[in-house]
Amino acid sequence: MDQKIIQNATLWGNNTYFSEADRQEILKLLADLPKNEVELTERFYRDLEFGTGGLRAPMGMGQNRMNRYNVRRATQALANNIIKHFNGGSAVISYDSRNCSKEFALEAAGVFAANGIKAYVFRALTPTPMLSYGVRYYKAQAGIMITASHNPPIYNGFKAFWNDGAQVVPPVDKEIINQYNELTDWNKIKYMPFEEAEKKGLAVWTDEKVENAFYEVIEKKVIQDLDLCKKHGGELSIVYTALHGSAEVPCNVTAKRLGFTNFYSIPEQAKPDGNFPTVKSPNPEDPKALAMAIDYMLKNNGDIVYGTDPDGDRLGVVVNDHGKPAILNGNQIAALMLYYVFFTKVEKKTLPEKALVIKSIVTSPIQNAIVEHFGGTVMDTLTGFKWMAGLIRDLEVQKSPYNFVFASEESFGYMPHNESRDKDGVSSMALMSEVALYYKRKNMSLVDALDEIYSKFGFFYESLVSLDYEGIEGAKKIGRIMEFFRHYPETQFAGEEIVGKEDYEASISSDIRLKSNKAIALPKSNVLSFSFASGNKLFLRPSGTEPKIKFYTMVRETEGDLAAKKLNALKKVKIIEDKIKEFCEKA
Repeated sequence: MDQKIIQNATLWGNNTYFSEADRQEILKLLADLPKNEVELTERFYRDLEFGTGGLRAPMGMGQNRMNRYNVRRATQALANNIIKHFNGGSAVISYDSRNCSKEFALEAAGVFAANGIKAYVFRALTPTPMLSYGVRYYKAQAGIMITASHNPPIYNGFKAFWNDGAQVVPPVDKEIINQYNELTDWNKIKYMPFEEAEKKGLAVWTDEKVENAFYEVIEKKVIQDLDLCKKHGGELSIVYTALHGSAEVPCNVTAKRLGFTNFYSIPEQAKPDGNFPTVKSPNPEDPKALAMAIDYMLKNNGDIVYGTDPDGDRLGVVVNDHGKPAILNGNQIAALMLYYVFFTKVEKKTLPEKALVIKSIVTSPIQNAIVEHFGGTVMDTLTGFKWMAGLIRDLEVQKSPYNFVFASEESFGYMPHNESRDKDGVSSMALMSEVALYYKRKNMSLVDALDEIYSKFGFFYESLVSLDYEGIEGAKKIGRIMEFFRHYPETQFAGEEIVGKEDYEASISSDIRLKSNKAIALPKSNVLSFSFASGNKLFLRPSGTEPKIKFYTMVRETEGDLAAKKLNALKKVKIIEDKIKEFCEKA
């Protein structure tokens, strides 16, 4: 066994900064090296990396694990930069339903308090969009969300937010990362117990005022026709599952405030539980996670199913399409919301000049077709709402004439207002309910509505192949796959002629600039894209938060009737997906 691993583990096991119980966790592993070699290696082969958004890892003692000490370390790094940029101030903290989330939140508050930074801690578990809004509401200098999104139960994480309510972006993220890496002496991390911080007025619990303000934003800035919702919302039968997460209360409150009173929450999945006992993965992108809600919808002739992930920033949607469940993907959900928002604003004469929509580079170009039809502009960023919110901030600083309307990415994330600067499952649930109600009153399902959009703009189809590779060897395999495609030698791929390839890691664009009414907001990133002569595209990138590599195929069909377009698109995507899997198996 690598002696460096043993040395690192021994140092942790003997360090009296850590509690006796936490040290014993390591010492027990060291007591049986042959049995625990893999576990010790995974825990101690490196420090837990503070990535561009924060931390995420399995929980446990060790350098490469989520635990109270790494939370303190990350918070101290964030506090150092608050002091550097603002000479102190305040921060807002929230947490989701995961095991240890509240404990980690209070640890973070103790570090802020010890640094003289006032910590506002949400009085109950709260979704990410409400944390983002809270930073802006309290005019705080930063925020922390304790969550690992939809990762398995063994995970937890730490997301860092800046004073605009968005996740940190360059150069601030790099400054925090550098501070984190330099904090190798645990005794340099300032800390006081939460109870002491409370007594000194340096840690306070939030009250209902910030929550009510968030709900008011949804009514005023997300809903396009409040009268429609208030008068007829009860006609829409909604089935909801929180998947044991943090959005149960906000989604229920929002629905009832807007008039969607026919709202049923699956009771077995309503209670917050970090073990997520009824699902394999609490991910609304996975139809299996929504199975209980789908069954209830079909048995009771409901209209629509919603599911949110543990931190309430993603929204999954399943539609009752004439007695059969139609599972919508993230691109379809965004297209429905976007089309409704734009045509409604045009009808009501509320569409602003220079209307702006932001999406990630791997999100469907159907958005360009819709938005440009109505005279708006679409700007692309790298994957992640930190980049979208960063673009909004930079446009504000530049006093740009563009007016934000909507942002989204294909992985079930949507931002229908910019009072929160992150994806928002609660607001998206509200907007999607309005969309579904509008079409129901026209005797149309959302599948009918999608077909109407495809008939108008062409059939766009996108697929995602997501391949999991765990641990050290998995990371190496992902690296080999990226290198293979980075130096792909052929002129064709899966029968498609390659006419262009872009390596975003070689990008020289690190600043947001405006050019020909488009935004270039693409820092260097480990992303590749292939453009084909047909107009179709393929993107690939390793996930920034999970041990997987993702391949995005984008196809558009404009010839033939809608049925023929759909069939041809599915055939093309199947050929590309099969070739992707063939190459990855060999890597």
